[in-house]
Amino acid sequence: MKALLAFAPLFLRRSRAWLLALLLSLITLLAGTALLGTSGWFITATALTTAGLAFNLFVPSSLVRGFSFIRIVARYGERLVGHDATLRLLSDLRGWLFARLFPRLPLPDRSIRHGDLVSRLTADIDALDTAFLVAIGPWLSALLVGAGMTALLAVLLPGAALAYGLAMGGALVAVPAAMVLCGRGAGRASVEAGAEMRMAVLDGVAGHADLVVLGALGSAARRFDATTAFASGQRRRLGRQAALGGLAVQGLGAVALVGTLWAGLVAVEAGALEGPVMAGLLLAVLGSFEVTGTIVRSVGKATAAMAAAERLTALAELPAPVQEPASPQPLPRAGAIAFEEVTFAYPGLPPVLEELSLTVAPSERVAIAGPSGIGKSTLLRLLLRLADPQAGRIGIGGVALTALRSADIHAHMALLSQDSPVFIDTIRNNLLIGRAGAAEDDLWAALADAQLAGHVASLPQGLDTVVGEAGRTLSAGQARRLCLARALLSKAPVLLLDEPTHALDRDTEIAFFRVLAAAATGRTVIMVTHAAIPEGTVDRILTLRDGKLV
Repeated sequence: MKALLAFAPLFLRRSRAWLLALLLSLITLLAGTALLGTSGWFITATALTTAGLAFNLFVPSSLVRGFSFIRIVARYGERLVGHDATLRLLSDLRGWLFARLFPRLPLPDRSIRHGDLVSRLTADIDALDTAFLVAIGPWLSALLVGAGMTALLAVLLPGAALAYGLAMGGALVAVPAAMVLCGRGAGRASVEAGAEMRMAVLDGVAGHADLVVLGALGSAARRFDATTAFASGQRRRLGRQAALGGLAVQGLGAVALVGTLWAGLVAVEAGALEGPVMAGLLLAVLGSFEVTGTIVRSVGKATAAMAAAERLTALAELPAPVQEPASPQPLPRAGAIAFEEVTFAYPGLPPVLEELSLTVAPSERVAIAGPSGIGKSTLLRLLLRLADPQAGRIGIGGVALTALRSADIHAHMALLSQDSPVFIDTIRNNLLIGRAGAAEDDLWAALADAQLAGHVASLPQGLDTVVGEAGRTLSAGQARRLCLARALLSKAPVLLLDEPTHALDRDTEIAFFRVLAAAATGRTVIMVTHAAIPEGTVDRILTLRDGKLV
């Protein structure tokens, strides 16, 4: 519950919508209760009356139709407002999580696997955003209706008020509390088992070739079957608890109904209450218990939401890989980049960089070559200060990176990596990621520098053309040049390229290097690659070997 309360500010941000949804839910319940009560009174009074045509049929029948209409409209409005607020809350939750997550990337906790991270970013968020819609809102509405019905019985039928109040209190407080206490472990286990299944699927898809080569498909399938069996068991456990909770609530509803009937018969016999009024109260009591079934069904979602909140909070509170300076210094725009005897090793592994030194002058273009896995990308990670070296110093214009704000460092450098994405969106929006608010002339200029302007201009919708998933409506070379145009649009004076020609054929690769040589004029370029670089692309080529540059 403590973890769930940590998200209270995000819920309060949509407080007006939640209050309106709560009001509409309350009106729906009140209208339904009044509809049943009025119907019971009307039918009973009609059956018992001896006045014939003198009995007024129009007012009660109008009330029945009116309450029915109000219930329908209020229910529709509640769903409309509640679901709209839920979708907006979903956006708020994702924004909050990504804002907390970005300063912590790359995640220092290597125990969080890719599949688990995906599960937290999707399923856990989805479990949390419905907390009000399926749990908090109905419970508050039922609590208000129950209190109002208890007060009405205290006035019209005092003998039934205590029994009804205790039964409703048990249905709204005691039963859900017991279900939460008993189902907390199952809810947490169910969420974690769901995450395990997603991890197993993602790992199986990504590593299918390795599993086939190693002959481990059978064991992987058995582990997945065991995980799904465990998840199913936890869901059945939650289902049994929900069924028992529903049985308990129905029993409490029966107690309230019998108590009201007993007290009503006594009052009618004593002449203190009319028969039609007693019938109306009985049906009103029945109608007031309508929402308790929804509450029981939502308790399972509430336990899942609490488990999801714990997982998201744990993710958002991971320690940052680097510490921001208390008094940051301004970043020199035209300073040289210098690595001074830098040593870096990943936890538990030998150093990948050892006493490495390198100086890159402003506007110089340097390529660092070497086979995959030797530490070339690590050098760029350190330059972006996604991690700090264990020894040595990295600086810009004589100022150490540790004295600079990470945001200033990232604004000073534009990274084009081998997996830079092209999103399912327009070409315009793909470019604007590089610099939000850039003018259209700037977009065309960046495309021209990347030698992609002619192709975009030939498209029917130009910049507003939607590209397919991962840029599949573009050729591999065009997709890579679009990513280059995005980096150029950023106006960053330093371009960092990490295997920019990965997965391109040789002709496309050579064409990209030629485009890069022309487009990067006047900018500092540091490129790591294992490809053969055509002459004239860079000013010098260094080779990374045994943790040092040769």
